[in-house]
Amino acid sequence: MSEQTTAPRRKLRFPFAAQVLAGLVLGIVFGVIAVQIGPVGDGEPNWLAVTLETIGSTFVALLRTIVPPLIVLAVISSIANLRNVANAARLAWKTLLWFAVTALVSVAIAIAIGLTLRPGLNSAVDEATAAEPSSTGSWLAFIESIVPANFLGLAANTSAADDGSLSTSLSFNVLQLIVIAVVLGIAAVKVGKAAEPFIKFTSSTLEVVLKALWWVIRLAPIGTVGLLGNAVYSYGWTTIGALGQFTFAIYLGLALVLFVVYPVVARLNGLSPMKYFTGVWPAVQLGFVSRSSLGTLPVTQRVAEQNLGVPRHYSAFAVPFGATTKMDGCAAIYPAISAIFVAQFFGIDLGITDYLLIVFVSVIGSAATAGTTGATVMLTLTLSTLGLPLEGVGLLLAVDPILDMGRTATNVAGQALIPAIVAKREGILDVTRYHAPRGTSGFVPLDEPGTLSAEEAAAERAAAGDTEDGSADGSSGADLAESGARS
Repeated sequence: MSEQTTAPRRKLRFPFAAQVLAGLVLGIVFGVIAVQIGPVGDGEPNWLAVTLETIGSTFVALLRTIVPPLIVLAVISSIANLRNVANAARLAWKTLLWFAVTALVSVAIAIAIGLTLRPGLNSAVDEATAAEPSSTGSWLAFIESIVPANFLGLAANTSAADDGSLSTSLSFNVLQLIVIAVVLGIAAVKVGKAAEPFIKFTSSTLEVVLKALWWVIRLAPIGTVGLLGNAVYSYGWTTIGALGQFTFAIYLGLALVLFVVYPVVARLNGLSPMKYFTGVWPAVQLGFVSRSSLGTLPVTQRVAEQNLGVPRHYSAFAVPFGATTKMDGCAAIYPAISAIFVAQFFGIDLGITDYLLIVFVSVIGSAATAGTTGATVMLTLTLSTLGLPLEGVGLLLAVDPILDMGRTATNVAGQALIPAIVAKREGILDVTRYHAPRGTSGFVPLDEPGTLSAEEAAAERAAAGDTEDGSADGSSGADLAESGARS
């Protein structure tokens, strides 16, 4: 009797991307149910609303906890592995250049939308709701934010409760963490052999942090339920009200940037727009529900490296830096359209100089407000530069949470795209990984090199407009391999 070989049974898996989409649906359903239940007692949230808020805030807190060690360890390791600070400086300069180019295109789109739809003349918002914001943007904020206040880049904020008790919360400044990590990384390179144990320890610890990060990311479907459910309960869609046309204008601008500008930029650089979207989608959907670029930062960096093929030594710089300065949603689309809205609402005519100032603030201002970034801070910087009433900010606060979802999604999409573009132009992008199929988790498996066959990879690159060797600028495969070895 001959032996019969049976193929091993394949476990049925619910793809991670589908899990997150299911979380989106469940979040909306539970949010609607919480709205129907309504508040209890003296307007307190009901049990379901409290549960959703707790789940969502806990998930974001876990992601934010990973951010400081991820940035510090990744930047130190990348500099130590690179062993070439001049090359890192060139990559940083080209990254900033592409940040500015896409920001310029985004603000041009925003101005065109503002002048065409004229949202400030078609709103029924009450002027009595206008109130000057408590904090405003400053052109000195960038310089102040890059100087570390302490070794860990921590800041403490103490507030008093109604009962007189004091509570202190700690926060970190991403730019300061980057500065600290860059200094430590360069110092380790300069010390030489004596720093080898430190470099090995840093690299080993980074791997441990990345493993813990993946465990947190796996909780994204549950976190999505809480985040979106709480958003539906807290804000709903009824708050749009009289600012419906303004909300439509913002989302139209965000959609044009996300679904037109970014794909065109990818295509012009020889990359498949479809592969870009499937690769960046885990970060985009998390950014939409979490409304936090910093909270999404670990996922953004992971998709840049694992799905888009950006080498770690470069993504460790570009993605965290982009999380504070690359904000086409918050720093270009939103402040430009909002400034035009405020001017139209208060009957103030803007001239060509004013529009040029809007462009200048949108392209440069995101760096000037880094460390205190936020759409409201960016808007106050734009209004104060133009001499428009800061009270106009209060007119828009009612719909800010709803707008923030789209703004953050657009931000993180750009924060992952630019490193991929620069890496492609520098010949260090892993093009095969960029075009590889995503796994059931939504990511290209790191432990499965050769995900594509040679024929499949060539077909994918041909469809994307790449040359046969995987480089749009004609770099040979040997050149790419040599470049990868140097990194």
